[in-house]
Amino acid sequence: MGDGMGLTTGRSTETSGFPEGEGLDEDLRHAVESAWASLLPSADAIADDITLTLLAKDWHGDPGAELRADIRSSVRAHIHRGIRTMAGLARTGESTVYLWRETGRRRARQGVRMEHVLNAYSLGSRVLWEALLERHGRPGEQVDDRVLVLAGRQIWAALDVQNATLVESYRREEARLHNRDLQRRQRLLDGLVEGRGADPVFATEAREVLGLGTGEPVACVVAPFDGLPDGPVRGAEDRLERLGVTSCWHVRGDICFALVATGGTGGTDLAPLVRALEPVVVGRAGVAASPDGLAGFATAYRLAAQAADSVPRGTTGVVPVTDRLPEVLLRACPEATAVLVEQTVSPLLAQPPHQAAVLLDTLRALLAHDGSPTHAAKQLFCHRNTVIYRMRQIEQLTGRSLRDPRDRLLLALGEMAAPPSAA
Repeated sequence: MGDGMGLTTGRSTETSGFPEGEGLDEDLRHAVESAWASLLPSADAIADDITLTLLAKDWHGDPGAELRADIRSSVRAHIHRGIRTMAGLARTGESTVYLWRETGRRRARQGVRMEHVLNAYSLGSRVLWEALLERHGRPGEQVDDRVLVLAGRQIWAALDVQNATLVESYRREEARLHNRDLQRRQRLLDGLVEGRGADPVFATEAREVLGLGTGEPVACVVAPFDGLPDGPVRGAEDRLERLGVTSCWHVRGDICFALVATGGTGGTDLAPLVRALEPVVVGRAGVAASPDGLAGFATAYRLAAQAADSVPRGTTGVVPVTDRLPEVLLRACPEATAVLVEQTVSPLLAQPPHQAAVLLDTLRALLAHDGSPTHAAKQLFCHRNTVIYRMRQIEQLTGRSLRDPRDRLLLALGEMAAPPSAA
């Protein structure tokens, strides 16, 4: 909580409470300083009243004994230094500005909301001003009204400077802490991708920083940038947060990826997460669950990346790895995939372009209908005999029979693994 009271910025050297160039005669200046000095014996009592009022306000939770003690000590330091400054008793180097700056930094580190800090300064200014009025309203202790007017000008003019100083230091520290926390989050996400989630100590730190519960199911989302200037995913974290889903996003090379706590979206069932992401994905994206939690996140990352890579470039789509298992398996071993293509559809690809396209279309239709020429003909809008003729060509060229289940499987995988230009 803020504790700077409404004190003065002082002269240029901060040894007095009067702004430089005020043009006051010495008697009036001395009278104002004496009025403030009269509060010094009551400084601790004034500060403690302020502290009690501050701690009675809504903190959205117990501030804790350590913070309470820190506030009490800080309020006392503010009141003593402020009164001494306005009384012209401040020692050289006893800067109120430094105190305000340090308070802003400290309260930001403690996580105290800025509005509480600023309200505290306003409260302190009011209480200190009321203490001055009360003391000099007693019989026999009244002072010239001009003295009170000048004292009021000091304390209220100073509040603006005080607030501006504190806000600047608070925001600077808040930005520094945010950057530090962001770097820590990025370090942890990078570590999870590299397989460190199996380390219990690392996993505990990751759960704490990323806001994950113990044993909470997670998934990985991977989206290649593909040259998209504004990225392949836009506003996903905000959208998921509105749906009650925690997600942590990071950029790694030319990949945007996220760790998503899927407890609120169906656990290992990826369909709810896919539906949630579809409106905010403008490129290719893959999703994979991590059944082993953080320990398996590196595997989920690789699978999600392979699922995303199975989506044709230039298109938009979010696909779960469970829907792209054949494509992912083919990409897992490029050497075996090259042999597969060579042993299945390579002879079809070697035909003149038009004939190759016709044969591949026919093959796809036959595979979609378990090798049935009748059903394939309906899909292709041609005569059944035409499909039978093309089927014989395919079988002669490839050496595979569309009536054999294993050959059909190999042809299906080969067609799937064929270069995109042949599709």
